[in-house]
Amino acid sequence: MKALIISDLHANFAALSALPERYDELWVIGDLVNYGPQPREVVDFVRQRAIVVVQGNHDHAVGFNTDPRCTPRYAKMASTTQQFTTSQLSDNDKSFLAGLPHALEFERDGKRIFACHAKPSDPLYGYCPADSEQWALEVRRVFADVLLVGHTHTPFAREEGCTLVVNPGSLGQPKTGRSDACYAVWQHGVIELKQFPYPVQQTTALIDAMPWPVEVRRDLITVLQTGSVS
Repeated sequence: MKALIISDLHANFAALSALPERYDELWVIGDLVNYGPQPREVVDFVRQRAIVVVQGNHDHAVGFNTDPRCTPRYAKMASTTQQFTTSQLSDNDKSFLAGLPHALEFERDGKRIFACHAKPSDPLYGYCPADSEQWALEVRRVFADVLLVGHTHTPFAREEGCTLVVNPGSLGQPKTGRSDACYAVWQHGVIELKQFPYPVQQTTALIDAMPWPVEVRRDLITVLQTGSVS
């Protein structure tokens, strides 16, 4: 059984539709929407194809019309694109996002897997980077061989006791210093982190054509091209 693991899609349909591998299952670790120009297409793709989907902070924000609690540097980008996202999605789409679980537990290939967007103790908002000592505490909250997380937009895999903690990185807004989309592959109980180039210019062109403030469009494009904003 082969699964692709993706997270933080952020309405970037060009990256999502360019996934380079066939798969038996698609697992989505939250944040389908906001920041990107094609939320409707991304939500539709995930609803049709994903087997595992958990709720991210941006999904929750759109589903319940609340603040996604972004850092100050990203707050205007988030609020501007959330207004657009809300206008583009149907009530049914928003209900789908609102109804996603904060976490899922399941088994594949004899391995127990726990999936949440941020971290088990705070599945929507908790920011926990790869080198954080918090992971030693987080894995004690779950009974799993593998803990799948997202939220930080940076890929990593680390052993913590008997649990492998894996973040596939961001498919739609990677923060690795390059524009390549990030994902992970699960096959026969083994996880591999991967990246691939996609036509980022398709997404940046759509963003540049949006009726959003110039600084928002500039910052969103910079993040896609370089992985960060100053």
